[in-house]
Amino acid sequence: MTTRSNIFHHAMQKYGTKPDYPFHHFPNYAALRHDSDGKWYGLIMNVPMERIGTPGTGNVDILDVKCEPDDVEHLQKQRGIIPAYHMNKDHWISILLDGSVSTDAIWKLLDASFKLTK
Repeated sequence: MTTRSNIFHHAMQKYGTKPDYPFHHFPNYAALRHDSDGKWYGLIMNVPMERIGTPGTGNVDILDVKCEPDDVEHLQKQRGIIPAYHMNKDHWISILLDGSVSTDAIWKLLDASFKLTK
């Protein structure tokens, strides 16, 4: 299962970026930003499952990434990928970090987001 710490490690190794915690009221929300201009290419949040329409109780980590608008609908049909939480739903998706999406798929989506936001 891919965790937030795996994602932080991957982002540091591949892109040279560390997580940023921009929200005082949400200290567990971590932004992944381009060093050059500060644009986000990822946002990791810990949200209540009922807020994102996922069955169950408690919280779940999610990763928001940007993708091509033409791919959003197709991606959301896949298990573990839902409409973006707190982002533009035409350009962003949320990935559940609960083991339902493979690590390889997460890396591909994060790479795409990094390129799209550059």
